Amino acid sequence: MLPDIQALPQLENLRSLLIAGVPLIDLRAPVEFAQGALPTAFNLPLMNDAERAAVGTCYKKSGQEAAIALGLKLVSGTVKQQRIKAWAEYVAQHPEAVLYCFRGGLRSKISQYWLYEHTGKVYPSVKGGYKALRRLLLDELDSFATKFQVVVISGRTGSGKTRFLQQFPQTLDLEALANHRGSAFGPKVTPQPSQINFENNLALQLMQHEAAGHHTLFLEDESRNIGSIHVPEAILAQLKVAPLVLLETDDETRVQISYQEYVLDMMAAFRAHHSDEAMALQAFSAYLLGSLQKIHKRLGGVRYANIKAMMQAALDEQTLTGHTEAHLEWVKVVLLDYYDPMYDYQLACKEGRVVFRGDATAVREYLFLCDTNV
Repeated sequence: MLPDIQALPQLENLRSLLIAGVPLIDLRAPVEFAQGALPTAFNLPLMNDAERAAVGTCYKKSGQEAAIALGLKLVSGTVKQQRIKAWAEYVAQHPEAVLYCFRGGLRSKISQYWLYEHTGKVYPSVKGGYKALRRLLLDELDSFATKFQVVVISGRTGSGKTRFLQQFPQTLDLEALANHRGSAFGPKVTPQPSQINFENNLALQLMQHEAAGHHTLFLEDESRNIGSIHVPEAILAQLKVAPLVLLETDDETRVQISYQEYVLDMMAAFRAHHSDEAMALQAFSAYLLGSLQKIHKRLGGVRYANIKAMMQAALDEQTLTGHTEAHLEWVKVVLLDYYDPMYDYQLACKEGRVVFRGDATAVREYLFLCDTNV
């Protein structure tokens, strides 16, 4: 016996659903999914973009009943069977899967019903759909200051702050979520997420930190923007007032860390992305020269030209011999002559917030005490 379409199960405990990382089927059209979704969601739409647009136009002109009739006509026969087959294959691999559409309405109910007809099992949907999930996640961001204490880790460029913080489970890595290192040389090979996806993933991590009992979070010092991503105001407000811990690293180590990240790691990433070595080197060259161009005005014409010449010479040497050590020259100049004076100026404005400074061992011990004393 088929279930009553109006009585199909809907899940209301959305927080538990998200924290548990339950696999989700996003029934919305691809254009909706691209604008923002959940990290555990897979897009298996009931209607594609063209079908959704046609149904929307029909709704405006002729009302709900006509729009429903058109939707059922567009998604029928072979198209309908293909959609159901995709859902069935997904739930076979993820038996705990939950469905959602935008508001948890007709798209969810129809999909649940058809999936039941095909599999004999009833799969739940999200009450309120994506809209309810998004509202919950936005509320989580807004309540950040009431749930967590923050310690901000700062230090000169190349101090190894990101890799240092990876050892602490209570770290909130905004740069990883933004897929960007937060500087002119910060872009990765793969694109940044949409602003909505960044916010969704960030809010979900906050929920998981709270569920794990983390009351103090360690964050790297960030500006308002990480590449094209804007740090939410509730997070940014805490970054501006939280106690500051300075990670101090000697210059030679900083040069080596920056060389590793900007040259060796990025070249490896471009090689993984491009099957052809020449294409990888071309993309790597464009990344370095494009990053330098971003700070052209701040460097000034003469300094920019000098660093560009060093960078180009290093790229030429790499092209001819495959060796990358020549990049160390411009890396050192950029760190010491450009980033360091800028850091000194910014730190002078925050000096009153500094509560501790030291090398990696000392800072590690201090942060351990910060966490255990909460």
